[in-house]
Amino acid sequence: MPRQQFQDLGFGTKAAEAQARLLNRDGSFNIRRKGLPFFESFSGYHYLISIPWWQFSLWILCSYIIINACFGGVYYLIGASSLSGIDGQTPFRQYIECFFFSTQTFTTVGFGRVAPVGDVANTISALESMTGLLSFALATGLLYGRFSRPVARILYSRHAVVAPYNGGDEEAKTGFMFRVANQRSNQLIEIEATLSLVWLENVGGRRVRQFHELEIERKSVKFFHLSWTVVHPIDPSSPLYGITKEQLDASEAEFLIILKAFDDTFSQTVYSRTSYKAHEVAFDHKFVGIIRTASDGITEIDLDKIHDHERV
Repeated sequence: MPRQQFQDLGFGTKAAEAQARLLNRDGSFNIRRKGLPFFESFSGYHYLISIPWWQFSLWILCSYIIINACFGGVYYLIGASSLSGIDGQTPFRQYIECFFFSTQTFTTVGFGRVAPVGDVANTISALESMTGLLSFALATGLLYGRFSRPVARILYSRHAVVAPYNGGDEEAKTGFMFRVANQRSNQLIEIEATLSLVWLENVGGRRVRQFHELEIERKSVKFFHLSWTVVHPIDPSSPLYGITKEQLDASEAEFLIILKAFDDTFSQTVYSRTSYKAHEVAFDHKFVGIIRTASDGITEIDLDKIHDHERV
């Protein structure tokens, strides 16, 4: 079977010539966008629903503090006499009471001890109440977007391996392998894998970066409740046939992986991406077994050992 080769994966010729990896381990593309104003290329909604939870929580907390600090400063500047019930004797204590009055107005709690006096203070508190309602509606929408967005949490082995292969192909003695598992307890079905190779080849006396789609022994599995070792048999039709570790490192090879699955919980298709560079491939190693049968007859999988491999 002839080696399958194609020219591009959507990165373009210039991106393929870059020395840095094309696809980061977390699935993000290693591309820097320039030439557009910040607010034309930046989407606050997409940013806030895709960042980690701790960053999102920090954004919400900081926004809450900054908004109330600003409104508290406005109340302080128009004079403490514009708020009845202010007991602070020092400027700092008066500002602190203005700040906490702002938090009560922003959240529409209104305990009642401190109240606005005069048209100016009442107008500011009315604007702040409207700002608070809109802010909480926005935060609620972002929370819903984060919870309702289906995201595949796929656990990839830290290293890929080139291990002995006995899948029935007499010409393939070894195989390129990596292991994946579902981190969550949700059900993923009809999972499909695509494996591509990009590396430098000598073409007409020049080192040119070429793309290859690598054949996979089993391109899909119906159920994904255990781990899956994805295998590319290294037979004579494979571009990896006869390649040594040193040659792979010199070629600056990168293996690009795309997983596609159907999330039964959300009834939507989800995707996951990652890549392995040449230095992340272990030759003459095999993965350690992580599936066993417990004493009660239930099959167990030890995901702590999904990265473990040993020399053949």
